[in-house]
Amino acid sequence: MEHRIEELVTLKTIAETLNPKERMKSTRLGNFQPIILRIFQSVLTNRSGSTSTRLAKYIVAEFRRQGVQADLYDLHRDPVPFYSPDEAQDDHAGLLRLKRMAADADGFVLASPEYHGSISGVLKNALDHLGKEHFTGKPVLSATSSGGPVGISSLLQLQAMVRNLHGVNCPEWISIGGEQRKLFETDPEGYLPEHAVLDRIHNALHGFLDLLRRVRGQAG
Repeated sequence: MEHRIEELVTLKTIAETLNPKERMKSTRLGNFQPIILRIFQSVLTNRSGSTSTRLAKYIVAEFRRQGVQADLYDLHRDPVPFYSPDEAQDDHAGLLRLKRMAADADGFVLASPEYHGSISGVLKNALDHLGKEHFTGKPVLSATSSGGPVGISSLLQLQAMVRNLHGVNCPEWISIGGEQRKLFETDPEGYLPEHAVLDRIHNALHGFLDLLRRVRGQAG
């Protein structure tokens, strides 16, 4: 069976949260150095080098540049079974690991290509295996890569799923489409100053981490 790419990125805060007075106006992720995150990313693809894969890896790399731990869960090498409520799948090693990492996370970044106005079926299958116990009260940032100008349909669907899972949708989202995807036809080497696409991505990451800080602050 051929599968396409989707990514599930979760972020776990393992250090003190950001002091708002230390926040700078730049969109560089380095402004969040007081937050150390543990990130897990799961990838499933039938071709290497897809733009959504590179987008997710770019996000992970930007965190790593700031001393952030990042864990990769590759669903292509370690797939989870098709979801079925009638079948007991608790003994599946990959699924157990996926659920454990999701349970330990403080927030999620869900990234998917847009196919026919919808998200990847493989990402939907992975989310079907998870539940409110994994998402309740946790910030979630949605991201898509679309052949059209912007993947609004898939973003809205992701946010609807997050609401049903009792997660907290980030007001920002990320979508690369059309000509914007050319930047991710190869692996970007890093942040390029005043690059419109990267600035937008960094602004979204900035807003997501601020939401994560606020939610954790309220919980504490």
